[in-house]
Amino acid sequence: MIYTVTFNPSIDYIVRLKRFTPGEINRVNYEQILPGGKGINVSIVLKNLGHESTALGFTAGFTGTAMRQMLASFGVTEDFVPLSEGFSRINVKIKAERETEINGQGPVITEDAQRALFDKLDRLTRGDILVLAGSIPNTLPDDIYERIMAQLEGRGILIAADATKNLLRRVLKYRPFLIKPNNHELGEMFGVELKTDDEIVAHAKKLQEEGARNVLVSMAGDGAILLTDTGVFYRALAPKGTLVNSVGAGDSMVAGFLAGYIESDGSYECAFHMGVATGSASAFSENLATRDEALALLKTISM
Repeated sequence: MIYTVTFNPSIDYIVRLKRFTPGEINRVNYEQILPGGKGINVSIVLKNLGHESTALGFTAGFTGTAMRQMLASFGVTEDFVPLSEGFSRINVKIKAERETEINGQGPVITEDAQRALFDKLDRLTRGDILVLAGSIPNTLPDDIYERIMAQLEGRGILIAADATKNLLRRVLKYRPFLIKPNNHELGEMFGVELKTDDEIVAHAKKLQEEGARNVLVSMAGDGAILLTDTGVFYRALAPKGTLVNSVGAGDSMVAGFLAGYIESDGSYECAFHMGVATGSASAFSENLATRDEALALLKTISM
């Protein structure tokens, strides 16, 4: 079974308008409401690709109820820890001449709620896959990724961690199965700007030396690079298409990688190609990728 964790999920209110003018009334010409959060995106795309998962995390209030209802409509199983106070955050994403985001704060997550999440994670068994994705809200300890991975260490659980900077580097000692920085995040970890494939590979290898097993580096329109724990290196160009929405593309790549890995009985090459195709399919669509969209792009991927 695959499990995803989103510590601070959201309701995303997405609007499009020709021009956004601060201080004035702005009228939208397109709007959409979706459940948000990196782990939730992974679960939705996995379902679209034909793979079941269970979304874990915390929800509160009327927005938490709406989020669970929307996930049910997408066919996604959830086992969130309910919070008695506050409400799950609302994020506003404005798409005009430039993209502007206003992200809510989210509810207070109590120690009892944290223990409840750890109890759920304690049920995972050998062969399960766990995706830890996204930032940590300020009401949680900043070492919660490490605490989770320490609790599950040695159980044969494959953990994919999609985080940034020190949050990611601190968990490498637990040898996560997969990490997915983008090229800019990879450079920021080492205080450099990475301009060539050779530079990206060299710094991805440094993360392997710190403990990461497989390092998947997304590079937006330039494709992606994968360094595997078998010492093999893969490079793929991005499929051709029109960028419509970059939100969720990286999460879709993680979901596609896991789906490809499962369907190919552990082939990193198949997992990599499916990850690139699925991430691109989401980027080229108003919504997160479907299986048909991902498979159509999979045929076009070149090394």
